[in-house]
Amino acid sequence: MLDTILFNLIWVLPLLTVALCVPISRTQTKIIKRIHLASAGVILADSIYLVYRVFGLAMAEGIPQGNKPTLQFLTDFNWLSSINAHYIVGADALSILMVFLTAIIVFTGMLASWKIDHQEKDFFALIQILGASVYGVFMSFDLVLFFVFYEMEALCMYLMIAGWGTGNKDYSGKKLTLTLALGSAMVLATIFGIYIEGGIHSWDITKLADVHLSETFQMWAFPLAFMGFAVSGSLFPFHFWSPDGHSSAPTAVSMLAAGVMMKMGPYGCIRVAIYLMPEAARFWLPYIAYLVLFNVVVAGFIAIRHKDLKYITAYSSISHLGLIFLGLAAATPLAFRGAALQMLSHGFLTGLFFASIGMIYSRTHTRNINEMGGLMKVMPFLGVCFVIAGFAGLGLPGFSGFVAEATIFIGSFQNESTLIRMITILGILSITVTAIYILQTANRMLHGPVTHAHFKVLTDADPIEKTALVLITACLVGVGLFPGWISAFLDTSIVPIFANFMR
Repeated sequence: MLDTILFNLIWVLPLLTVALCVPISRTQTKIIKRIHLASAGVILADSIYLVYRVFGLAMAEGIPQGNKPTLQFLTDFNWLSSINAHYIVGADALSILMVFLTAIIVFTGMLASWKIDHQEKDFFALIQILGASVYGVFMSFDLVLFFVFYEMEALCMYLMIAGWGTGNKDYSGKKLTLTLALGSAMVLATIFGIYIEGGIHSWDITKLADVHLSETFQMWAFPLAFMGFAVSGSLFPFHFWSPDGHSSAPTAVSMLAAGVMMKMGPYGCIRVAIYLMPEAARFWLPYIAYLVLFNVVVAGFIAIRHKDLKYITAYSSISHLGLIFLGLAAATPLAFRGAALQMLSHGFLTGLFFASIGMIYSRTHTRNINEMGGLMKVMPFLGVCFVIAGFAGLGLPGFSGFVAEATIFIGSFQNESTLIRMITILGILSITVTAIYILQTANRMLHGPVTHAHFKVLTDADPIEKTALVLITACLVGVGLFPGWISAFLDTSIVPIFANFMR
Protein backbone atom coordinates (compact mmCIF):
# COMPACT_ATOMS: atom_id res chain seq x y z
CA MET A 1 0.00 0.00 0.00
CA LEU A 2 2.80 2.43 0.91
CA ASP A 3 4.60 1.73 -2.36
CA THR A 4 1.40 2.44 -4.30
CA ILE A 5 1.04 5.79 -2.54
CA LEU A 6 4.67 6.63 -3.25
CA PHE A 7 4.16 5.71 -6.89
CA ASN A 8 1.11 7.95 -7.34
CA LEU A 9 2.94 10.72 -5.49
CA ILE A 10 5.41 11.00 -8.37
CA TRP A 11 3.05 13.02 -10.58
CA VAL A 12 0.93 14.49 -7.79
CA LEU A 13 3.78 16.04 -5.76
CA PRO A 14 4.93 18.45 -8.51
CA LEU A 15 1.41 19.89 -8.75
CA LEU A 16 1.12 20.11 -4.97
CA THR A 17 4.44 21.96 -4.89
CA VAL A 18 3.15 24.48 -7.42
CA ALA A 19 0.04 25.02 -5.28
CA LEU A 20 2.19 25.39 -2.15
CA CYS A 21 4.24 28.14 -3.79
CA VAL A 22 1.23 30.15 -5.01
CA PRO A 23 0.85 32.28 -1.85
CA ILE A 24 4.59 32.91 -1.55
CA SER A 25 5.66 36.37 -2.72
CA ARG A 26 7.53 36.55 -6.02
CA THR A 27 10.34 38.37 -4.23
CA GLN A 28 11.10 35.26 -2.15
CA THR A 29 12.94 33.65 -5.04
CA LYS A 30 15.41 31.66 -2.93
CA ILE A 31 12.63 30.05 -0.92
CA ILE A 32 10.62 29.24 -4.04
CA LYS A 33 13.62 27.67 -5.78
CA ARG A 34 14.54 25.62 -2.73
CA ILE A 35 10.99 24.31 -2.32
CA HIS A 36 10.85 23.23 -5.97
CA LEU A 37 14.31 21.66 -5.84
CA ALA A 38 13.46 19.81 -2.63
CA SER A 39 10.29 18.50 -4.26
CA ALA A 40 12.22 17.34 -7.33
CA GLY A 41 14.80 15.71 -5.05
CA VAL A 42 12.09 13.82 -3.16
CA ILE A 43 10.64 12.56 -6.46
CA LEU A 44 14.09 11.49 -7.65
CA ALA A 45 14.71 9.57 -4.43
CA ASP A 46 11.21 8.08 -4.70
CA SER A 47 11.83 6.97 -8.29
CA ILE A 48 15.14 5.32 -7.35
CA TYR A 49 13.42 3.40 -4.57
CA LEU A 50 10.59 2.35 -6.87
CA VAL A 51 13.02 1.16 -9.56
CA TYR A 52 14.61 -1.02 -6.87
CA ARG A 53 11.21 -2.34 -5.78
CA VAL A 54 9.92 -3.04 -9.29
CA PHE A 55 13.20 -4.69 -10.24
CA GLY A 56 13.05 -7.00 -7.23
CA LEU A 57 9.44 -7.94 -7.88
CA ALA A 58 9.96 -8.41 -11.62
CA MET A 59 13.01 -10.62 -11.18
CA ALA A 60 11.21 -12.70 -8.55
CA GLU A 61 8.18 -13.25 -10.80
CA GLY A 62 10.20 -13.73 -13.98
CA ILE A 63 9.25 -12.80 -17.53
CA PRO A 64 5.45 -12.76 -17.87
CA GLN A 65 3.86 -15.50 -19.90
CA GLY A 66 1.55 -14.30 -22.64
CA ASN A 67 0.90 -10.74 -23.77
CA LYS A 68 0.26 -8.96 -20.47
CA PRO A 69 2.96 -7.00 -18.61
CA THR A 70 3.04 -7.49 -14.86
CA LEU A 71 2.07 -4.11 -13.41
CA GLN A 72 3.21 -3.17 -9.92
CA PHE A 73 1.50 -0.54 -7.71
CA LEU A 74 -1.63 -0.81 -9.86
CA THR A 75 -4.30 1.78 -9.11
CA ASP A 76 -7.64 1.55 -10.90
CA PHE A 77 -10.82 3.53 -10.26
CA ASN A 78 -13.48 5.13 -12.43
CA TRP A 79 -12.85 8.87 -12.72
CA LEU A 80 -14.95 9.80 -15.79
CA SER A 81 -17.97 7.55 -15.66
CA SER A 82 -19.78 9.14 -18.62
CA ILE A 83 -17.30 7.50 -21.00
CA ASN A 84 -16.06 4.79 -18.62
CA ALA A 85 -12.57 6.29 -18.45
CA HIS A 86 -10.55 5.00 -15.49
CA TYR A 87 -7.60 6.31 -13.57
CA ILE A 88 -5.27 3.38 -14.23
CA VAL A 89 -1.60 3.76 -13.37
CA GLY A 90 0.99 1.09 -12.84
CA ALA A 91 4.66 0.32 -13.24
CA ASP A 92 6.53 -2.22 -15.29
CA ALA A 93 10.22 -2.13 -16.18
CA LEU A 94 9.91 0.19 -19.19
CA SER A 95 7.62 2.70 -17.50
CA ILE A 96 9.51 2.94 -14.20
CA LEU A 97 12.87 3.40 -15.94
CA MET A 98 11.38 6.22 -18.00
CA VAL A 99 10.00 7.74 -14.80
CA PHE A 100 13.49 7.59 -13.30
CA LEU A 101 14.96 9.23 -16.43
CA THR A 102 12.38 12.02 -16.15
CA ALA A 103 13.15 12.53 -12.45
CA ILE A 104 16.87 12.88 -13.20
CA ILE A 105 16.29 15.39 -16.01
CA VAL A 106 13.78 17.47 -14.01
CA PHE A 107 16.10 17.63 -10.98
CA THR A 108 19.23 18.48 -12.98
CA GLY A 109 17.24 20.87 -15.17
CA MET A 110 16.34 22.85 -12.06
CA LEU A 111 19.98 22.93 -11.00
CA ALA A 112 21.04 24.07 -14.47
CA SER A 113 18.40 26.85 -14.29
CA TRP A 114 19.38 28.06 -10.83
CA LYS A 115 20.63 31.40 -12.19
CA ILE A 116 17.36 32.29 -13.93
CA ASP A 117 16.84 35.87 -12.75
CA HIS A 118 13.36 36.84 -13.88
CA GLN A 119 9.92 35.39 -13.21
CA GLU A 120 11.54 32.53 -11.30
CA LYS A 121 8.27 31.57 -9.63
CA ASP A 122 6.54 31.00 -12.96
CA PHE A 123 9.52 29.26 -14.53
CA PHE A 124 9.96 26.65 -11.82
CA ALA A 125 6.20 26.10 -11.63
CA LEU A 126 6.11 25.33 -15.36
CA ILE A 127 9.02 22.89 -14.99
CA GLN A 128 7.00 21.06 -12.33
CA ILE A 129 3.84 20.96 -14.44
CA LEU A 130 5.81 19.79 -17.46
CA GLY A 131 7.45 17.11 -15.33
CA ALA A 132 4.10 15.97 -13.94
CA SER A 133 2.70 15.57 -17.47
CA VAL A 134 5.64 13.43 -18.59
CA TYR A 135 5.47 11.28 -15.44
CA GLY A 136 1.78 10.75 -16.11
CA VAL A 137 2.37 9.56 -19.68
CA PHE A 138 4.80 6.88 -18.55
CA MET A 139 2.58 5.77 -15.66
CA SER A 140 -0.80 5.62 -17.44
CA PHE A 141 -2.48 2.48 -18.76
CA ASP A 142 -5.82 4.07 -19.65
CA LEU A 143 -5.93 5.72 -23.08
CA VAL A 144 -7.90 8.78 -21.96
CA LEU A 145 -5.63 9.38 -18.98
CA PHE A 146 -2.62 8.78 -21.18
CA PHE A 147 -3.79 11.40 -23.67
CA VAL A 148 -4.61 13.98 -20.98
CA PHE A 149 -1.04 13.81 -19.68
CA TYR A 150 0.31 13.66 -23.23
CA GLU A 151 -1.35 16.97 -24.07
CA MET A 152 -0.28 18.88 -20.95
CA GLU A 153 3.35 19.26 -21.97
CA ALA A 154 2.86 21.12 -25.28
CA LEU A 155 1.38 24.25 -23.68
CA CYS A 156 4.07 24.31 -20.98
CA MET A 157 6.77 24.07 -23.63
CA TYR A 158 5.34 27.02 -25.57
CA LEU A 159 5.02 29.22 -22.48
CA MET A 160 8.58 28.49 -21.37
CA ILE A 161 10.10 29.11 -24.79
CA ALA A 162 8.07 32.30 -25.32
CA GLY A 163 8.81 33.60 -21.82
CA TRP A 164 12.44 32.63 -21.25
CA GLY A 165 13.79 31.63 -24.66
CA THR A 166 16.24 33.41 -26.94
CA GLY A 167 16.34 34.38 -30.60
CA ASN A 168 13.17 33.99 -32.64
CA LYS A 169 11.45 32.42 -29.68
CA ASP A 170 7.83 33.25 -30.58
CA TYR A 171 8.15 31.61 -33.99
CA SER A 172 9.98 28.60 -32.59
CA GLY A 173 7.47 28.15 -29.78
CA LYS A 174 4.49 28.31 -32.13
CA LYS A 175 6.14 25.97 -34.63
CA LEU A 176 6.81 23.42 -31.88
CA THR A 177 3.33 23.68 -30.39
CA LEU A 178 1.42 23.50 -33.67
CA THR A 179 3.46 20.54 -34.93
CA LEU A 180 2.96 18.64 -31.68
CA ALA A 181 -0.75 19.54 -31.84
CA LEU A 182 -0.95 17.93 -35.29
CA GLY A 183 0.56 14.74 -33.87
CA SER A 184 -1.81 14.82 -30.91
CA ALA A 185 -4.82 15.17 -33.21
CA MET A 186 -3.70 12.09 -35.13
CA VAL A 187 -3.29 10.16 -31.87
CA LEU A 188 -6.67 11.31 -30.54
CA ALA A 189 -8.49 10.18 -33.68
CA THR A 190 -6.89 6.76 -33.34
CA ILE A 191 -7.73 6.45 -29.65
CA PHE A 192 -11.39 7.16 -30.33
CA GLY A 193 -11.32 4.62 -33.14
CA ILE A 194 -9.77 1.94 -30.91
CA TYR A 195 -12.42 2.52 -28.24
CA ILE A 196 -15.30 2.23 -30.69
CA GLU A 197 -13.81 -0.60 -32.75
CA GLY A 198 -12.80 -2.53 -29.62
CA GLY A 199 -16.42 -2.94 -28.60
CA ILE A 200 -15.65 -3.61 -24.91
CA HIS A 201 -16.37 -0.05 -23.70
CA SER A 202 -12.96 0.21 -22.09
CA TRP A 203 -9.92 2.42 -22.52
CA ASP A 204 -7.73 0.01 -20.54
CA ILE A 205 -4.61 -0.72 -22.62
CA THR A 206 -4.07 -4.18 -21.12
CA LYS A 207 -7.69 -5.20 -21.81
CA LEU A 208 -7.64 -3.81 -25.34
CA ALA A 209 -4.55 -5.93 -26.06
CA ASP A 210 -6.83 -9.00 -25.96
CA VAL A 211 -9.26 -7.49 -28.46
CA HIS A 212 -8.80 -8.37 -32.11
CA LEU A 213 -9.35 -5.11 -33.94
CA SER A 214 -10.43 -5.62 -37.53
CA GLU A 215 -7.68 -5.66 -40.11
CA THR A 216 -9.43 -2.93 -42.11
CA PHE A 217 -9.39 -0.64 -39.07
CA GLN A 218 -5.79 -1.44 -38.16
CA MET A 219 -4.50 -0.73 -41.64
CA TRP A 220 -5.46 2.95 -41.47
CA ALA A 221 -5.32 3.47 -37.71
CA PHE A 222 -1.80 2.14 -37.15
CA PRO A 223 0.05 4.57 -39.48
CA LEU A 224 -2.07 7.42 -38.11
CA ALA A 225 -1.20 6.55 -34.50
CA PHE A 226 2.44 5.67 -35.17
CA MET A 227 3.15 8.87 -37.09
CA GLY A 228 1.16 10.90 -34.57
CA PHE A 229 3.43 9.65 -31.81
CA ALA A 230 6.49 9.86 -34.07
CA VAL A 231 5.99 13.64 -34.31
CA SER A 232 7.22 13.89 -30.71
CA GLY A 233 10.14 11.62 -31.60
CA SER A 234 11.16 13.81 -34.57
CA LEU A 235 10.81 11.05 -37.14
CA PHE A 236 11.07 12.34 -40.71
CA PRO A 237 9.11 14.17 -42.14
CA PHE A 238 7.88 15.62 -38.82
CA HIS A 239 11.34 16.47 -37.47
CA PHE A 240 11.36 20.15 -38.45
CA TRP A 241 10.04 21.53 -35.14
CA SER A 242 12.96 20.19 -33.14
CA PRO A 243 15.99 22.27 -34.28
CA ASP A 244 14.16 25.60 -34.05
CA GLY A 245 12.52 24.65 -30.76
CA HIS A 246 15.81 23.66 -29.16
CA SER A 247 17.66 26.71 -30.49
CA SER A 248 15.25 29.13 -28.80
CA ALA A 249 14.46 27.15 -25.65
CA PRO A 250 16.04 27.87 -22.26
CA THR A 251 18.43 25.22 -20.99
CA ALA A 252 15.97 23.31 -18.80
CA VAL A 253 13.40 23.15 -21.61
CA SER A 254 15.97 21.81 -24.07
CA MET A 255 16.97 19.20 -21.49
CA LEU A 256 13.37 18.19 -20.85
CA ALA A 257 12.34 18.28 -24.51
CA ALA A 258 15.25 16.22 -25.82
CA GLY A 259 15.76 14.16 -22.68
CA VAL A 260 12.23 12.98 -21.94
CA MET A 261 9.50 14.61 -24.03
CA MET A 262 10.91 13.25 -27.28
CA LYS A 263 10.82 9.76 -25.70
CA MET A 264 7.06 10.00 -25.23
CA GLY A 265 6.68 9.48 -28.98
CA PRO A 266 8.58 6.17 -29.26
CA TYR A 267 7.02 5.10 -25.96
CA GLY A 268 3.54 5.69 -27.41
CA CYS A 269 4.50 3.82 -30.57
CA ILE A 270 5.48 0.80 -28.47
CA ARG A 271 2.78 0.94 -25.82
CA VAL A 272 -0.19 1.85 -28.01
CA ALA A 273 0.37 1.53 -31.76
CA ILE A 274 2.46 -1.66 -31.93
CA TYR A 275 0.93 -3.30 -28.87
CA LEU A 276 -2.72 -2.77 -29.76
CA MET A 277 -2.53 -3.10 -33.56
CA PRO A 278 -0.05 -5.92 -34.21
CA GLU A 279 -1.31 -7.04 -37.61
CA ALA A 280 -0.96 -3.59 -39.13
CA ALA A 281 2.35 -3.11 -37.31
CA ARG A 282 3.80 -6.17 -39.05
CA PHE A 283 2.65 -4.73 -42.39
CA TRP A 284 3.67 -1.09 -41.95
CA LEU A 285 6.91 -1.25 -39.92
CA PRO A 286 9.08 -2.22 -42.93
CA TYR A 287 7.88 0.96 -44.62
CA ILE A 288 8.79 3.01 -41.54
CA ALA A 289 12.36 1.88 -42.22
CA TYR A 290 12.46 4.16 -45.29
CA LEU A 291 11.76 7.19 -43.10
CA VAL A 292 14.52 6.14 -40.72
CA LEU A 293 17.06 6.70 -43.50
CA PHE A 294 16.72 10.48 -43.12
CA ASN A 295 17.09 10.43 -39.35
CA VAL A 296 20.00 8.02 -39.17
CA VAL A 297 21.99 9.20 -42.20
CA VAL A 298 20.95 12.62 -43.51
CA ALA A 299 20.49 14.38 -40.15
CA GLY A 300 24.14 13.74 -39.33
CA PHE A 301 25.30 15.46 -42.51
CA ILE A 302 23.06 18.44 -41.73
CA ALA A 303 24.66 18.66 -38.28
CA ILE A 304 28.10 18.95 -39.90
CA ARG A 305 27.22 22.13 -41.77
CA HIS A 306 25.73 23.96 -38.77
CA LYS A 307 27.78 26.24 -36.54
CA ASP A 308 25.22 26.82 -33.78
CA LEU A 309 25.81 24.45 -30.86
CA LYS A 310 22.12 23.85 -30.26
CA TYR A 311 21.37 23.17 -33.92
CA ILE A 312 24.26 20.71 -34.05
CA THR A 313 22.97 18.93 -30.96
CA ALA A 314 19.37 19.03 -32.20
CA TYR A 315 20.25 17.29 -35.48
CA SER A 316 22.49 14.89 -33.58
CA SER A 317 19.49 14.11 -31.40
CA ILE A 318 17.30 13.51 -34.47
CA SER A 319 19.91 11.09 -35.78
CA HIS A 320 20.12 9.15 -32.52
CA LEU A 321 16.34 9.06 -32.18
CA GLY A 322 16.27 7.49 -35.63
CA LEU A 323 18.05 4.49 -34.13
CA ILE A 324 15.09 3.97 -31.79
CA PHE A 325 12.75 3.82 -34.77
CA LEU A 326 15.19 1.52 -36.57
CA GLY A 327 14.91 -0.88 -33.64
CA LEU A 328 11.13 -0.73 -33.83
CA ALA A 329 11.09 -1.17 -37.62
CA ALA A 330 13.41 -4.18 -37.35
CA ALA A 331 10.79 -5.84 -35.12
CA THR A 332 12.93 -8.46 -33.39
CA PRO A 333 12.98 -8.97 -29.60
CA LEU A 334 16.60 -7.80 -29.38
CA ALA A 335 15.92 -4.76 -31.54
CA PHE A 336 12.92 -3.82 -29.37
CA ARG A 337 15.11 -4.11 -26.28
CA GLY A 338 17.75 -1.95 -27.96
CA ALA A 339 15.15 0.68 -28.78
CA ALA A 340 14.12 0.79 -25.11
CA LEU A 341 17.75 1.05 -24.02
CA GLN A 342 18.35 3.83 -26.53
CA MET A 343 15.38 5.76 -25.14
CA LEU A 344 17.03 5.69 -21.73
CA SER A 345 20.55 6.33 -23.01
CA HIS A 346 19.56 9.17 -25.32
CA GLY A 347 17.75 10.90 -22.46
CA PHE A 348 20.92 11.04 -20.38
CA LEU A 349 23.06 11.95 -23.40
CA THR A 350 20.99 14.92 -24.55
CA GLY A 351 20.49 16.04 -20.96
CA LEU A 352 24.27 16.32 -20.55
CA PHE A 353 24.73 17.94 -23.95
CA PHE A 354 22.12 20.66 -23.49
CA ALA A 355 23.07 21.30 -19.86
CA SER A 356 26.73 21.89 -20.74
CA ILE A 357 25.82 23.97 -23.81
CA GLY A 358 23.45 26.12 -21.76
CA MET A 359 26.11 26.75 -19.13
CA ILE A 360 28.70 27.63 -21.78
CA TYR A 361 26.26 29.97 -23.53
CA SER A 362 25.38 31.75 -20.26
CA ARG A 363 29.04 32.72 -20.01
CA THR A 364 30.11 33.33 -23.62
CA HIS A 365 26.72 34.66 -24.86
CA THR A 366 27.29 32.90 -28.17
CA ARG A 367 26.57 29.44 -29.54
CA ASN A 368 28.51 29.94 -32.77
CA ILE A 369 31.49 27.57 -32.64
CA ASN A 370 33.44 29.85 -35.02
CA GLU A 371 33.33 32.58 -32.38
CA MET A 372 34.69 30.31 -29.67
CA GLY A 373 38.11 28.88 -29.02
CA GLY A 374 40.35 27.92 -26.16
CA LEU A 375 37.47 27.44 -23.73
CA MET A 376 39.11 24.38 -22.20
CA LYS A 377 41.73 26.75 -20.73
CA VAL A 378 39.17 28.87 -18.87
CA MET A 379 36.36 26.41 -18.11
CA PRO A 380 37.91 22.93 -18.06
CA PHE A 381 35.10 21.25 -16.14
CA LEU A 382 32.45 22.33 -18.65
CA GLY A 383 34.80 21.43 -21.49
CA VAL A 384 35.35 17.93 -20.15
CA CYS A 385 31.61 17.40 -19.67
CA PHE A 386 30.97 18.44 -23.27
CA VAL A 387 33.66 16.03 -24.48
CA ILE A 388 32.15 13.22 -22.36
CA ALA A 389 28.75 13.90 -23.94
CA GLY A 390 30.43 13.80 -27.36
CA PHE A 391 32.13 10.49 -26.63
CA ALA A 392 28.84 9.05 -25.38
CA GLY A 393 27.17 10.27 -28.58
CA LEU A 394 29.83 8.45 -30.57
CA GLY A 395 28.80 5.25 -28.84
CA LEU A 396 32.20 4.59 -27.29
CA PRO A 397 32.42 1.56 -24.95
CA GLY A 398 31.92 2.44 -21.32
CA PHE A 399 28.98 4.72 -22.04
CA SER A 400 25.30 3.86 -22.36
CA GLY A 401 25.21 4.69 -26.06
CA PHE A 402 27.49 1.79 -26.94
CA VAL A 403 25.25 -0.77 -25.23
CA ALA A 404 22.04 0.63 -26.71
CA GLU A 405 23.30 1.10 -30.26
CA ALA A 406 25.07 -2.27 -30.36
CA THR A 407 21.86 -3.97 -29.22
CA ILE A 408 19.86 -2.17 -31.92
CA PHE A 409 22.36 -3.02 -34.66
CA ILE A 410 22.61 -6.69 -33.72
CA GLY A 411 18.83 -6.99 -33.26
CA SER A 412 18.17 -5.24 -36.57
CA PHE A 413 20.57 -7.48 -38.43
CA GLN A 414 18.63 -10.47 -37.11
CA ASN A 415 15.80 -9.33 -39.37
CA GLU A 416 16.17 -11.15 -42.68
CA SER A 417 14.92 -8.17 -44.69
CA THR A 418 17.60 -6.87 -47.05
CA LEU A 419 16.26 -3.34 -46.59
CA ILE A 420 16.55 -3.47 -42.80
CA ARG A 421 20.05 -4.90 -43.03
CA MET A 422 21.15 -2.20 -45.49
CA ILE A 423 19.78 0.55 -43.26
CA THR A 424 21.50 -1.07 -40.30
CA ILE A 425 24.82 -1.00 -42.14
CA LEU A 426 24.26 2.67 -43.03
CA GLY A 427 23.44 3.30 -39.37
CA ILE A 428 26.74 1.75 -38.30
CA LEU A 429 28.62 3.76 -40.93
CA SER A 430 26.86 6.96 -39.77
CA ILE A 431 28.96 6.76 -36.60
CA THR A 432 31.75 8.19 -38.76
CA VAL A 433 29.55 11.17 -39.59
CA THR A 434 28.82 11.61 -35.89
CA ALA A 435 32.54 11.59 -35.19
CA ILE A 436 33.09 14.36 -37.73
CA TYR A 437 30.67 16.88 -36.26
CA ILE A 438 31.44 15.99 -32.63
CA LEU A 439 35.22 16.24 -33.01
CA GLN A 440 34.97 19.28 -35.27
CA THR A 441 32.78 21.08 -32.74
CA ALA A 442 34.89 20.14 -29.71
CA ASN A 443 38.12 21.11 -31.46
CA ARG A 444 36.90 24.54 -32.57
CA MET A 445 35.33 25.63 -29.30
CA LEU A 446 37.62 24.04 -26.73
CA HIS A 447 41.14 24.00 -28.13
CA GLY A 448 43.57 26.50 -29.56
CA PRO A 449 44.10 30.05 -28.32
CA VAL A 450 41.39 31.92 -26.44
CA THR A 451 39.62 33.82 -29.22
CA HIS A 452 38.31 36.81 -27.23
CA ALA A 453 39.94 38.75 -24.45
CA HIS A 454 36.82 38.71 -22.29
CA PHE A 455 36.76 34.90 -22.49
CA LYS A 456 39.92 34.83 -20.36
CA VAL A 457 38.01 36.00 -17.29
CA LEU A 458 35.11 33.58 -17.66
CA THR A 459 34.39 31.29 -14.73
CA ASP A 460 33.99 27.53 -14.77
CA ALA A 461 30.92 25.66 -13.53
CA ASP A 462 29.89 26.46 -9.96
CA PRO A 463 29.09 23.71 -7.40
CA ILE A 464 25.37 23.66 -8.25
CA GLU A 465 26.08 23.28 -11.97
CA LYS A 466 28.73 20.64 -11.31
CA THR A 467 26.23 18.63 -9.29
CA ALA A 468 23.83 18.54 -12.26
CA LEU A 469 26.51 17.53 -14.73
CA VAL A 470 28.02 14.87 -12.46
CA LEU A 471 24.62 13.25 -11.83
CA ILE A 472 23.87 12.88 -15.54
CA THR A 473 27.40 11.71 -16.32
CA ALA A 474 27.13 9.08 -13.60
CA CYS A 475 23.97 7.73 -15.25
CA LEU A 476 25.65 7.59 -18.67
CA VAL A 477 28.60 5.69 -17.27
CA GLY A 478 26.51 3.54 -14.94
CA VAL A 479 24.33 2.20 -17.73
CA GLY A 480 27.39 1.73 -19.93
CA LEU A 481 29.36 -0.27 -17.37
CA PHE A 482 26.50 -2.26 -15.82
CA PRO A 483 23.95 -2.85 -18.60
CA GLY A 484 23.13 -6.48 -17.80
CA TRP A 485 20.56 -5.90 -15.08
CA ILE A 486 18.79 -3.21 -17.10
CA SER A 487 18.56 -5.45 -20.17
CA ALA A 488 17.15 -8.34 -18.12
CA PHE A 489 14.79 -5.94 -16.38
CA LEU A 490 13.52 -4.47 -19.66
CA ASP A 491 12.78 -7.94 -21.01
CA THR A 492 9.94 -8.25 -18.49
CA SER A 493 8.23 -5.40 -20.39
CA ILE A 494 9.43 -6.05 -23.93
CA VAL A 495 8.66 -9.79 -24.12
CA PRO A 496 4.87 -9.38 -23.52
CA ILE A 497 4.73 -6.55 -26.06
CA PHE A 498 6.56 -8.64 -28.63
CA ALA A 499 4.36 -11.66 -27.83
CA ASN A 500 1.28 -9.59 -28.65
CA PHE A 501 3.01 -8.21 -31.76
CA MET A 502 3.58 -11.77 -33.05
CA ARG A 503 0.18 -13.23 -32.17
